[in-house]
This record gives sequence, structure tokens and C-alpha cells, in this order.
Amino acid sequence: MANGELAGKSFGTILDSAPMGRFQVLVVVLCAAIALIDGFDTQAIAFVAADVATAWHVKVSAFGVVFAVGLVGGLVGAAVFGSAGDRFGRKPILLVTIALFGAVTLLTPSVHSLAALDTVRFITGIGLGAALPIAISITSEYTPGRLRTTVVGLMFCGFPLGAVLGGLCAAALIPSYGWTSVFYVGGGIPLLLLPLLWWALPESAKPPATRSPVVQLFTDGRAAGTLLLWLILFLSLLLTYLLSSWIPVLAQRSGIDAEAATFAAVVINLGAVVGCLVIGRLADRYNTTLVIGSAYLIGALAIAAIGQAGHSDAALIGTAFVAGFFSLGAQMCAVSLSASLYDAALRTTGIGFSMAVGRVGAIVGPLLGGALIGAGISAPELFVTIAPASIGAAIATFALWRFLPRRDSLKAAHVKQ
Repeated sequence: MANGELAGKSFGTILDSAPMGRFQVLVVVLCAAIALIDGFDTQAIAFVAADVATAWHVKVSAFGVVFAVGLVGGLVGAAVFGSAGDRFGRKPILLVTIALFGAVTLLTPSVHSLAALDTVRFITGIGLGAALPIAISITSEYTPGRLRTTVVGLMFCGFPLGAVLGGLCAAALIPSYGWTSVFYVGGGIPLLLLPLLWWALPESAKPPATRSPVVQLFTDGRAAGTLLLWLILFLSLLLTYLLSSWIPVLAQRSGIDAEAATFAAVVINLGAVVGCLVIGRLADRYNTTLVIGSAYLIGALAIAAIGQAGHSDAALIGTAFVAGFFSLGAQMCAVSLSASLYDAALRTTGIGFSMAVGRVGAIVGPLLGGALIGAGISAPELFVTIAPASIGAAIATFALWRFLPRRDSLKAAHVKQ
């Protein structure tokens, strides 16, 4: 179906009544590729930190600031460029942000001090933080509502898969070509992809916003829904980054060998990807917020159980997978709630600001974990202490139901058909 035929008031109706076509599949694949590159470049600095520290004769602990400024840059990019996408068009802003983080990633090997590295990672973070919300918004805009949670979740899986791919590439490249090669790959691929994105991605089917889209997140009855969504993503990403950062350390302190402890961190992300696909499919078929909220509740139990693994490698890996499946899988599906909460003209702004708030949680999570560990809390106590964050996300998700437009009554009618 041509773009011109889809434009206008009937766009959403036509989209929801038709099956996914080749054009829509191409859009989703390209946006998933953007998410994958985003995940690769976001984690690139973590993969090379030890090698850079050795080459520059600095302590690895000094890279804590480098990691943090990248996340802060992502926060700024998600908020600022999300609004710009709704004001000036998603495709041009997306192309600009990809060019930005690709070019600055390529320049990263040319810096030779931590201060300069802080600067380039902050700028890279801005581009990375901006690109993902726009890609999510485009995916949502060209996906039928009955499949939106599944498809957006599937597209978002590109991010953790990109992080995994980055680790594999770093392990293969660094011994032969040095740490700089990771940034040449991470910067070169998005720049090479730009012509295809320019040619294949559609312009937005919605008209540009006529006034500040940020203000509209809190008008016309949207304020409560916006704040609930922000709370969900703040708590979700706080948990995600806290668990990913501290599980290996805590597992080793509990007497589990280093290989199994590291594998547990990989498994929790693998569980998130599998959980996202299963939870997303169930959420599209049944009550969206009930399914996602219930997954958060089960995830809270699994997170608490991680600390009870004791010295058992199998118990640690099993509970980590279940926690990833439910709590982190729900978090990946929760991104689609922002696409449902806002209409097309506000969608990129809504997703951008919700993800910006989520990135605050991503910064707070590792710091909170470090503070609790520094205070002498044991591993079982830590996991029991943080599990209520998943319960809080569940409660906020249940409460969000009443603010979602075209909610489950329409979905139920579709299922009956």
C-alpha cells in the first residue's frame, strides 16, 4: 500500500484492518537494526575499558565517570531530540542523530585522555539516546495496534542483542587489532547504513506538532498516564542496570566461580529477550497491562530468589533467567505502552521523555547497588531489598490501564472476531 494511500485520517484504521505487509516488515527490520547498533555502541566502552586503562596507564575504576556521562548524554538525547522528531519530522532527525553518534564513535580512537573520552562519550550518548525512541516511534506508527506490543518488543530486542554482539566482536577484534577496532566497527556500520535508511524509511504519516509537544504530555488528561509511565520505566531500568552490574560481583562473593557468575549476567539478558517475545504476544492477545503487570509481580519473586541461590551455579543461572524473563522482559514490553498512551503527533516526544526518565533509573540503579553493598548488606538481603521495585512497576502498570486509549474492550472485540 502506497504512502499516499495511508496518509490522512484513515491511516490508523487502514493499518489496523490490514495484515503486515513487506513494506512494514522492512520498516521494523531497519528499526531493529538501529536498536542493535545502539546496543553495540552503548556497551562498546565497557568492552574496551580494561584495555584502554592499560594503554593509558590509568585505573579501571576511573572509567565509572566515563560510563555515567554516556548515560547522561543518552538522557539528554532522548528528551531533546524526541521533541524535535515530533516538531520537525522523525526521519530527518533520526538520520541526523545516527550520523552524529556514528561520526563521533569513529573519532573516539583519536582521543588520548579521560577528559576527552568523557566528552566524546557524552556526545555519542546524545545521538544514541535520541535514535532509539524515534526508531520505536516509527515502528509503532507502521504496526497494526493488535500486534504493537509484540512487534515493538521484538524490535527493541535489537538493543540487548547488540550488546551481546558487541561483546563477541570485542573478544574477536581486540586481540588482533586492538581496542580501537571496536569503535571503528561501531562507528562505521551506522554511517554505511545511512543511505539505506534514507532511501527505505518512510516519512511520518502524521502532521508535525503545531505547539510544544512536551507541554501536551500533561494536557488533555494525559498527566497521570505520563507520570505512571515514567515511574514504570524508572523502576524497570533501575532494576535492569542494577542486576546486570552487580550480579557477577555478588555471585563471586557468595562463592560461585567467576565463569558462572559472568554467565548469569548473560543469561538474565537472554531471559529478557525470550520473555519479551512471550509476554508481548500474550499482551497483544489479552489485557495488555494485566499481562505486563503480572509479569512484573512474578519477576519480583524471581529477583528475591536470586539471593537464595547460595553456592549453586545451577540455582543462580536458573533464577537469573526467570528474573530476566519476567521482570526485564516486562520492561522491554513496557516501552510499547508509551506508544499506546500517546497519539501519533506526540509519540516520539512521549517515548523520548519516558526513556529519558528511565535512563535516570539506569544511572541510579548501579549507584544504589554500590551504596547498599558498601553498607555491608549481604547478597540475599540485597535482592530482597530491590525486589519491591518490580512490584512498584507492576502496580503502576495496572493503574495505567485506565489512561490508555482504545484499551482492552477493543482488543477483546478483535479476539472474538
